[in-house]
Formats: sequence, C-alpha cells, structure tokens
Amino acid sequence: MLKIGFVSAEIEPFVKTGGLADVSGALGKYLPRNRVEMRMVTPLYAQTRTGVHPFFPVDYMQDMRLTFGSRTIHYKVFTAKLPGSETDVYFVDCPELYHRASVYTGHEDEYLRFALLNRAAIEIFQHMHWAPDIIHCNDWQTALIPIYLKTLYNWDKLFAHTRTLLTLHNVGYHGNFPLTVVHEIGLGNFMHLLDDMDRRQGRFNFLKTGIIYADMLSTVSETYAREIQTPDYGFGLDAMLAYRKERLTGIVNGVDYGTWNPQTDPEICKNYGPDTLEMKEENKACLLNQIALPYHFHQPLMGMVTRLVEQKGIDLLLPVMDGFLYGHDVQLVVLGSGEERYERYFYGLQGRHPEKVRFYEGYNNSLAHQIEAGADIFLMPSRYEPCGLNQIYSLKYGTIPIVRQTGGLADTVIPYNWETGRGTGFLFKDYNSDGLWWALDHAVTTYGHREAWENIMRQAMEQDYSWKKQIKHYLRLYEKVSGQIETFSVQIH
Repeated sequence: MLKIGFVSAEIEPFVKTGGLADVSGALGKYLPRNRVEMRMVTPLYAQTRTGVHPFFPVDYMQDMRLTFGSRTIHYKVFTAKLPGSETDVYFVDCPELYHRASVYTGHEDEYLRFALLNRAAIEIFQHMHWAPDIIHCNDWQTALIPIYLKTLYNWDKLFAHTRTLLTLHNVGYHGNFPLTVVHEIGLGNFMHLLDDMDRRQGRFNFLKTGIIYADMLSTVSETYAREIQTPDYGFGLDAMLAYRKERLTGIVNGVDYGTWNPQTDPEICKNYGPDTLEMKEENKACLLNQIALPYHFHQPLMGMVTRLVEQKGIDLLLPVMDGFLYGHDVQLVVLGSGEERYERYFYGLQGRHPEKVRFYEGYNNSLAHQIEAGADIFLMPSRYEPCGLNQIYSLKYGTIPIVRQTGGLADTVIPYNWETGRGTGFLFKDYNSDGLWWALDHAVTTYGHREAWENIMRQAMEQDYSWKKQIKHYLRLYEKVSGQIETFSVQIH
C-alpha cells in the first residue's frame, strides 16, 4: 500500500478559493479507495469550515514550536476526517499567521505563513513516526518541502526513501520574496543551492525552488505541461521547466459527477440526460424567467461563470460582444466578479442590451448550476487555462463550450467538424478577437441546425472526466515516482 503525505494550502470542503481545493479534496476522497494510505496537512484559517466534520486536538501535538530566524512560532495540530472518506486531515493551528481576513494576503510575512506549513507538515509526520513513500506538494505554498527534506531534515532516516511530487496548478503564481527571507525560513546556510539568477537579483522564488528540487513534477493537463516550457506561458520559469521536462507530466483534473450531473442535480429546474434533451430546453426557459429575459425557442443563450480577470480572456470580449449582440439573435448571462473595469463593462453591456444580457456580480452556486443547465453555449475564451473545470461541467450538461485552444481546454474539448459531424465544442487558436468572433459565429450558425446541434450535445454528454477515471493516472504516477524514479541528492556544505 502506497503511503502519500499530501500538503495543500486549501482542501474542499474545509476551505476553498479555487480549483486547488477541489483537486485536493477529490484526491483525498478517491485515492484511499485504491490501496493508498493518505494523510493530508493544511492550515487552520479563520475561514476554515470547522462544522463540516468533528475536529479533535492531536494530544501529542498541542505545544509545537518552530524557530524562524530569531522568532519562535508556536502552533497546535487538530484533525478531522475528510467528509465522504476515511482520510485524516491535519490542521496547523497558528492564529497569528492564519487567522486573517483572507486565506491569501498581501502581508509582508506571507512567506512565513507558508514556510511554516512546509516545515510543520514534515514535523507532523515525524511526530507520528510515519514515513510517506511520497509527499505530494501543491503550488508555491508547499514548494519548499523538497529542499527542506534535502537540507534541514536530511538527518532524519525516517524520510530516507521518501520522494517528492510537486503539482503546478497555476505557474502564474510563484511566491516571490526578497532574498533576505532565506535566512529567516532556515535556508541561510544553503544559499549556494538556490538559483543563481535569483540570488544575483536579490529575490527568492518558492515555486522555482520546488521545481529544482522535487523528484517529479506534474501539472493539470498535458497541453499545459508543454505550454509552460515556452516563454509565452512559463512566466519566467520556462527554461527551468524545459530543463526538467523528463520529470514533468500532465494529468487533466477530474470532476465530481455526484455534484455536476444534470440527471441528478437538485439545483436545476428539470433533470435530464442525453435521451431527454427536451428537458434541457425547460431549464433554459426556467433560467430566463428567473433572470427576467424573454424566452424564444430558436434564440441561443450563451453563459459564462468566471473570475473577471485578464487570464480568463475577458479582454477579447470587449471589442466583440456589442457588435455580435447587435448582429445576432442571441442572449448572454454572466456570473462572476473580479477586476472593477470588467465588472463595469458587463454592467454597461447589460444596459445597452437590456433584452439580451444579464450580469450577476459575485458567485452563487445555485445560479452557476442553473446556467450550466439552461445555457446552450458556454463561453471560456481564456488567455491560458492550466486545466479548467467549467468546460468539463458544460460537456456533461450538453452546454456546448466555446474555448480557446490552450491548456486543459484543448485537452478536453474536441473541435466540431461539419463534414464528419464529430466534436464536442468550438475552439479558436490565436488569442485575438477575430478568432473569438469566428468561434461565436460558427457556434451560433450550427445551433440553427437542430439535428446537428443535438448530435454535438449527445457527444459532449458522453465524455467521461470523472475522478474514477482520472484517479488511475495519479496512481500510475505515484507508482512511477515511488518505484522507478531515483531521488537525487544535493551537496550540503
């Protein structure tokens, strides 16, 4: 049985700000069903939902302390079962660092908050006398574990055979800090092991350090694994990732069809499946009634559920949507929040097209499900997208995605081909408004051919990106890391 120590800054359903939490919670739920012993470590934030499962103090870890420079940090450890599983989650309780207004902050000590998580995870395993075969790290917040094991903790034979896997959920976030923090987080004596360029420029990069010292790297789609080795998508880490490409792999995230399935979804007006597509039309009518837009059978409804940030391709919409709405008989509903300039744009678009557009600022889970069920088309024109989940939800709901050919979008949506009748969505390659206009026009034109459209819907709904299927890729990766990948050592001077 493989023993996996899993360390993440967020785990659903305890705390969530994005897709990292969904992946963490799903792996903790499904991996133990496949002969994996898993123990998870995460911070106990002020935002952590402690009511989802009973929390208990770990008696022998109530007076834990770690030294960072001249400062001693005290913390306690609590544990709870991950709901729907037998997986134990261990929470690092340090109010001075984790009880703040948000999960992630812009505070000067952000590096210390997550350096503590890295070292506390290792020490929790030490106190339990538990030697993981692999410690699975996630994003920059846990990327110091590989170098810590090779330096501060290389004396402990408990970890002699432990290997590390670092998953890159989004390479756009590095954890960049002044070089001076290296002394405070305990790596001052190992300065020579850090990246030369960063040292010369007076900075320390959590994620780059993890990329250098992890035994294996993964990311959340095959295309994204290739893209991040290029200057356009690597955010300055492309050269290092290309250097380590033999130990870099991509696995598309799974989704929980227990939550996102139109045949069982309690949030939508009518449940439906590939054989009852007429019920989807009822969901559309229901949604339009709820958002006070007129319903017309032959008028396609486009939907978006998104963060309103540059990554999501909102810039492409700005020069396109007014003209497209004036020239085409379509409607649009958008649910999201983010940058103020984008929120103002969608409010303005609604004002200029009151019979065609509705914008809801913020997030509403029930409305998100209703948009997936009621819309005909789902817009996701991302500049880059490591994996993406909404396009996968949309496939299952027969809501045909329009996506840019990047990252996980390229790996999960099959371009529709008029000649063969095969495909599950509409893709455009170049990141420009002309490409988006072409995809919108192609989709809306195809929508007018009902038989062809229903064929696309059924093909989309047949796609399987369940965790039951995707978990097998993680099991193969774990077996490779634990059994075939030789860990490499570093010279300690």
